[in-house]
Amino acid sequence: MRRSVALFGLPLLVLCGCAAPGAGTAPPAGPEQPAAFTQRAEEVAGRWQPGQQWHDGYVPLQDATVLTGDPGFTGDTKVAFSAGWYRDQVKMPAAVPPDGSIRFPDGELRVPLISAADAYAQLDQGDPPPCDGRPAGPRMSGPGSPEPGGPTVEPGPEGPVSTSAPTPCVPLTVTAVRLGSAPVWTSRGRAEVPAWLFTVDEMAVPVARLAVAPRAVGAAPSGAADGKPLPGGLVAAEGLRAVAGDRLDYTVGVGACDSEPTPLVLERPDVVVVGASVVRPTGVCTLQLKMAPVSVTLDAPLGDRTVLDVGSGLPLTVRPG
Repeated sequence: MRRSVALFGLPLLVLCGCAAPGAGTAPPAGPEQPAAFTQRAEEVAGRWQPGQQWHDGYVPLQDATVLTGDPGFTGDTKVAFSAGWYRDQVKMPAAVPPDGSIRFPDGELRVPLISAADAYAQLDQGDPPPCDGRPAGPRMSGPGSPEPGGPTVEPGPEGPVSTSAPTPCVPLTVTAVRLGSAPVWTSRGRAEVPAWLFTVDEMAVPVARLAVAPRAVGAAPSGAADGKPLPGGLVAAEGLRAVAGDRLDYTVGVGACDSEPTPLVLERPDVVVVGASVVRPTGVCTLQLKMAPVSVTLDAPLGDRTVLDVGSGLPLTVRPG
């Protein structure tokens, strides 16, 4: 097992999809949009200068751990997946496979790959906490090799009983691995990317870890907003929910007491910049962040244009689920 990760974000910051479904429809772009948004969006669009790798290399726009379908999550398995808690019950091949191909909508790219052992080392992020009200017990990190300090075995009738609500404490069990591919959003659209597919007992579909060697992975350009905060009354886009022709569905991060999220958009030949305006509360409010769904209809289909967040200036992509 490797390093541990935080599970629940920053103190007093709550992420939830609490806004009304379908909230927010954008007005036409133009003078009726806030001047502060137009100015900021123009700055973001003007600073967007991706390199050649953005157009002809491999620049992924999502995490390297990918679900290959509906996993059939339970509460516990969703926490384990998000935290990267795994235990391997098979030997991970250490041999590096031959180069593979990434299949883009506009062609293919040959890339070097990593071994299953290296991919699993990236996938596995640490151990779960001890189970509530249960004694410490051995866990398996491989066939026949007990390792102390992992998930525990429920004691018998005379054993201790938890006096608090149970917390997730069990990792996902990897029982097989094979080389395959997974769909990934990239700077060149949706691509099929070589990936190690890990069979997990507790899930309905394999967990994929992208197999492209780090030296072949490009990075998105740094934020095009120059680190400046958004003007008052404007909020940033958090991710795309769907793209269909000239329609963009996306989410924006709003305060717990903000109201009337109104999507805003600036279109240019090479980029589309999105965000929203909100009405701020006048009284005291808790410090929370909600994800509000909004939609815009563009003047023309998105095509191969990049969608940028007006807050960070970073590119957005569809976040499944």
